[in-house]
Amino acid sequence: MAITAVNNSYNAAQSISTKQTMGKDDFLKLFTMQLQYQDPLNPMSNTDFAAQLAQFSSLEQLSNISSQLQNLLISQNSLQNTLTSNFIGKKVKHPGNEVYLKDNAEISYTLQSDASRVQMSVYNSSGSLVRTVDLGQQTSGEQTYIWDGKDNNGVQLPEGNYQIKVDALDASGKPVNVSTMVYGTVTGITFDNNITYLIVDDSTKIQLSDIKEIKGGA
Repeated sequence: MAITAVNNSYNAAQSISTKQTMGKDDFLKLFTMQLQYQDPLNPMSNTDFAAQLAQFSSLEQLSNISSQLQNLLISQNSLQNTLTSNFIGKKVKHPGNEVYLKDNAEISYTLQSDASRVQMSVYNSSGSLVRTVDLGQQTSGEQTYIWDGKDNNGVQLPEGNYQIKVDALDASGKPVNVSTMVYGTVTGITFDNNITYLIVDDSTKIQLSDIKEIKGGA
């Protein structure tokens, strides 16, 4: 009887040892066999028993964490596919002062208070001023301007990125706080440090929380 018990324990252990990794079920199986076939004259101490139970608990927690991480990766991949289908080719409005010109460019800006004079300046990628637009007197709040893509001489400028600056003065000549937003087409999506970013016009990287408006496909 004792020989049979030893053989059963040995065979079970050999079966588990052939696996590349030991899961929590295998651990519990070996632990149960150890209790079943222990020497009744020299049983496992309470300290050893508690230590092995603690090992089993740790193994189970690690297994659960691994499962949660796998689910997280699956969710991230699913999110990426969803974002790709929902955002690629769409036009989005976001904070910034760099606009992509393709025939024309839509620019949005917000005046914190009424302005007696508003002026928009456009700079090319080299930093040279190419267009100045006098927008006159405007009230506080959000305003929109569509730049026709021409310079100060009326010449159509090439497609590409341009910097926008909006300056405003109140009736007493003091500066008015202005925040600018631009529109761009989503051309890609990337993940960095577990944060999802949209690539706008192949050059600007923005977070989803930066999007203030979404328009239809380009």
